[in-house]
Amino acid sequence: MVERVGSVLGRVRVLHPITRLIVGGAQENTMLTAALLDPARYETSILAGPQTGPEGEIISEVRARGIPLTVLPELVREINPVKDLLALAKLTTFMRRGQYHVVHTHSSKAGILGRVAARLAGVPVIVHTVHGWGFYDGQHPAVRVLYIALEKLADRCCDRLIVVSRLNADKGLAVGISRPEKYVTIYSGINVAKYARPTVDRPTMRAVLGIPADAPVVGTVGRLSPQKAPLDWIHAAAVVAQAVPEARFVYVGDGPLRPAVEALITELGLTDRVILAGLRRDVPNMLATFDVFALSSRWEGLPRVIPQAMAAGVPLVCTRVDGAMEAIADGVTGLLVPPAQPRALGAAIVSLLRDPARAQRLAAAGRCRAADFGVHKMVADIDALYQALLAQKGIQPAQPSAA
Repeated sequence: MVERVGSVLGRVRVLHPITRLIVGGAQENTMLTAALLDPARYETSILAGPQTGPEGEIISEVRARGIPLTVLPELVREINPVKDLLALAKLTTFMRRGQYHVVHTHSSKAGILGRVAARLAGVPVIVHTVHGWGFYDGQHPAVRVLYIALEKLADRCCDRLIVVSRLNADKGLAVGISRPEKYVTIYSGINVAKYARPTVDRPTMRAVLGIPADAPVVGTVGRLSPQKAPLDWIHAAAVVAQAVPEARFVYVGDGPLRPAVEALITELGLTDRVILAGLRRDVPNMLATFDVFALSSRWEGLPRVIPQAMAAGVPLVCTRVDGAMEAIADGVTGLLVPPAQPRALGAAIVSLLRDPARAQRLAAAGRCRAADFGVHKMVADIDALYQALLAQKGIQPAQPSAA
């Protein structure tokens, strides 16, 4: 059993359940939290399902960092009543045997099953991070209603909801998920210095990519998935190509929509102008080659790539969705356009390519804004939240000795 009220712990045992360890913002956030929480105070591990996908995986990176990892075969992304019930039972047993003091869940499926299992296992502190809700505008009404109902159920089992954007809290409250006092905003953290100082210079990266040194480059980083709307991005590229024929386009990332994206590139006659760079682990170097960063998402939490591009000193054009509206002050640290309107996205990109002075002003303001998204601030805020919640339960963690 976990320590009772009034007890003093040694290290706090923390488990981070997440559905998939693919290349993505939620996954990197989880990995960095587990890696950077003070090991003198916390014993932190991750539990994930086995699925990866064309987006790529970070299972190997989690293990390389020395983070204890358990893979639960029954934890799958799709709704599967048999596997979901088995996963719930196995999660409950695993958490009870592990005597965890904090369970901090991530992503929709692991977030729902993990919170219920933690409550059944008697875990004292249960936290969930909303990296973006599983329901969104335009979703099939029946699926949307189901996800909202499941989130309401899971919320009854947890102590706090971390949101990576205040707008995510507003969206949850608007459909009746939880109470305002349960929401805590903690921005998803990045290594700002890593993106501000690429290891390969701009001319070299352009040469590697086969891009003329003087060509304007519009780029993005993200999964080729419906959420990121890559087909909108390609349509926007066609708008830019018509106005700025010398422009080139770089899409870093992969995913299930790659065949559709490749077909659209061919259909629009952009084969010689668009580079599908695939999965890259040198994103800071890729960002340094861009003149404009463009994001076409239909919905988001708060995409980590926005502060990454800001830290790299690249002016942004993004769709006006959820966390993007919070990270970007329109006309000050970037430009915002309506989602699902590729022509508007393309026109905004063209406006920056034709006005380098304005683009430079936006980039400079963005660099300053990026400092608010430092990874060490994120981890410190999560640490403080854990400590406060443990104290509310009457559990006092032992303090690490001074170095």
